[in-house]
Amino acid sequence: MTPGKDRLAGQIAVITGGASGIGLASASLFAQEGAALVLIDRNADELAMAGDALQREGATVLTLQGDVGDETTVEAHLAAILARFGKVDVLLAAAGFSMGTATPDTTLEAWNAVIRTNLTGSFLWCRAVLGPMRAARSGSIILVGSQLAFAGGRANVAYLASKGGVVSLMQALAVDHATEGIRVNAVIPGAIDTPLLRRSFGRSPDPAAAKARSVARHPLGRLGLPEEVAKAVLFLAGSDSSFTTGSCLRADGGWLAG
Repeated sequence: MTPGKDRLAGQIAVITGGASGIGLASASLFAQEGAALVLIDRNADELAMAGDALQREGATVLTLQGDVGDETTVEAHLAAILARFGKVDVLLAAAGFSMGTATPDTTLEAWNAVIRTNLTGSFLWCRAVLGPMRAARSGSIILVGSQLAFAGGRANVAYLASKGGVVSLMQALAVDHATEGIRVNAVIPGAIDTPLLRRSFGRSPDPAAAKARSVARHPLGRLGLPEEVAKAVLFLAGSDSSFTTGSCLRADGGWLAG
C-alpha cells in the first residue's frame, strides 16, 4: 500500500457501505493514512472481496455483514468492533440505496426500504458510535448526503427525502455533541461513478441519455470518481478539519453552483 502521511495513524474507522463506491474508496485512503478498518455491508460477496483486497495491500480489516437499518445487527456489530479494537475514532456512514420512482409510483414498502438504509441506518450507526466517542471525548462522524437534497430531482422521491434527512441529522448531531469533542459533518457528492449510480441509469428507458443529462448538469463536464469524494471524506475525518463541524462539504463538480 502506498504510504500516506499517517493522518489517521492508530485510529479505528468504521465504514458502512464499505464494499463498493465511496465507502470502499474511502476505506482504501483511510488505510493509506494509517487507520484500521471496519467494513460493513449487506452484500456478503462484495464485502469479502473488498476485505481481501485491502488486506493484501497491508490494511488491518474487520468485515461485518448485515443490514445497517436493523437495530439488533448494529448493536451486535458495535460489540464486535469494541471487542476487537476497543474504540471507534471515525464513522463514515456511506451505505446507500435508491429505487428511482416518483411519488405516485412509490409504494410504502419501497419508501421504507430507502429510508431504512439511507436515514435510519445513518441514525443507528451514529447513535451506536456516540457511546465510545463520548467516553473518549473525541471522534469524527461523516455522513453522505447528496446534491439532490439541495437541488431536487425527478422521479426519486424517497432518495431525495432520505438525503435531506441525512443533512438535518448531521446538523442536529453536530450541535448536540460539539462540547464532547465529537465533530459531525457531511460530504455532498454530485453524480459519482458508483454501482448505485449505474443502477440508477439502468432504470431509465435510455441509460446513455440519462448519463449524458447527468454529465451535462456538472460544470466540470463529467461524472465524479469515488476516489475524489474519498479525499473530501479524509479531510473531514482527520485533524485537518479540527474546527469544522455541522458543515456540508460539496464534492459535486459544480452542480449546485451551476
